[in-house]
Amino acid sequence: MLESAETGHRISKSDYAREEPKLREALLNAQYDLSLSGRGPVLLIISGVEGGGRGETANQLTEWMDPRHIRVLAFGSPTSEEQAHPPAWRYWRALPPRGKIGIFMNAWYNELLAARVEGKIGDSKLEARMTVIREHERMLTDEGLVLLKFWIHLSKGAQKERMRELADDPLTRWRVTRDDRTRARIYAKSHDLWEHLLRETSIAEAPWYVVEGADERYRSLTVGKILLEALERTIAAKKAQPTHTPTPPPPAVIDNVKLIRGLDLTQKVSARKYDRGVERFQGRLAQLTRSKRFDEESLVLVFEGADAAGKGGAIRRVAAALDARQYGIVPVAAPSEEERAHPYLWRFWRQIPSHREIVIFDRSWYGRVLVERVESHCAPSDWMRAYDEINQFEEQLVDAGAIVVKFWLQISKEEQLRRFREREKTAFKRFKITPDDWRNRKKWDAYEAAVCDMVDRTSTEIAPWTLVEAEDKYFARLKIFKTIIKRLEDALD
Repeated sequence: MLESAETGHRISKSDYAREEPKLREALLNAQYDLSLSGRGPVLLIISGVEGGGRGETANQLTEWMDPRHIRVLAFGSPTSEEQAHPPAWRYWRALPPRGKIGIFMNAWYNELLAARVEGKIGDSKLEARMTVIREHERMLTDEGLVLLKFWIHLSKGAQKERMRELADDPLTRWRVTRDDRTRARIYAKSHDLWEHLLRETSIAEAPWYVVEGADERYRSLTVGKILLEALERTIAAKKAQPTHTPTPPPPAVIDNVKLIRGLDLTQKVSARKYDRGVERFQGRLAQLTRSKRFDEESLVLVFEGADAAGKGGAIRRVAAALDARQYGIVPVAAPSEEERAHPYLWRFWRQIPSHREIVIFDRSWYGRVLVERVESHCAPSDWMRAYDEINQFEEQLVDAGAIVVKFWLQISKEEQLRRFREREKTAFKRFKITPDDWRNRKKWDAYEAAVCDMVDRTSTEIAPWTLVEAEDKYFARLKIFKTIIKRLEDALD
């Protein structure tokens, strides 16, 4: 793959002067059309050999196009804040919205290459991380992102000459860093690693384009033409795409409604036992989350459940035990315009806690396989693939030190009706009942099937679901406290 880039491609000044204005005009028009279409976004990853002209290529693209609609980000070594989150966190937060173009310099590939070259990871870890990268990139492209990956390559001799020229010129010598020189000295050692990485991560949805970097005119025109073709395909796909009409989802893949219907909703706790239990459990939870053992951990609490099942009351009791400086509550409603312009997990990645922090989600990313599925807000293919994407997301959270605790609160259909009517009659509870609640109630069976599929497919060893019998609120809250405390004690032991 890399050898094919070492063929000495050159573009004469006259040919460049003839082609460059036409390409620039076409790119500007395509960028404008992309912004109107709301398609994409388009993300370029520019990586490659030190001295190959990665930065110059990015600068050339921003000069040719409107810089207001293109953003270039360079990723160096992770900061202390970034190290306290999953590796993908800093990249997810920086993703461009639909209709825009982003350029990531190196991104997740540089991080992986540096770790392997420096001996921080072995071959098995390298293979595992490449698998994660492939899955990650497929998820992005499935969500509509157009991913273009460029490897700017130089032969060893061309790299040496290029870095000498840069270092000798007072105007460009700043571009050659100590790290660049270090990596240049291990060119031969790195070459096979580059080949392996490019081969294993060049997938159909996001192939690598290896571009020779010795001649800057050839390099810029080549990258620019590939970008233009991708923009034109993306815009054309919008015109050819039929209007989506919501269709009922296919029958549940897993028919296991016993998960919900088999719960014993008659379990109760007396008010006296509840008062004693809440006080004791809140104290224990406070001790665990404020201990030094929690310094390298974080806590992610996910509350899902039937409407009027008592999520809000349970969250308030849990929050009362926590330091207000340590936690945040994220109420999840319909996505905003900004959130709809990104992959559906984007808004949740932004809320992931750092070490020693707690985030409580009042509804969560599971909306994709619950309300979006039942209400046909997304295509069946979207919510079907979401199970695996959610499992991968939670695995990354756990690998970064998060303790993920997930609750589904269940009540009977009769109890839900009683609580709905009570809310309508109580002045300070009227805001809790909406037309959506009544409409959702009519689809009780469909939601029941979706919940059971969700639990079956996403209750993993590292992030299991806890089904909470919530007919009696006292019983439900104590069970939630016991579960959180047990998970924390196991993790911190």
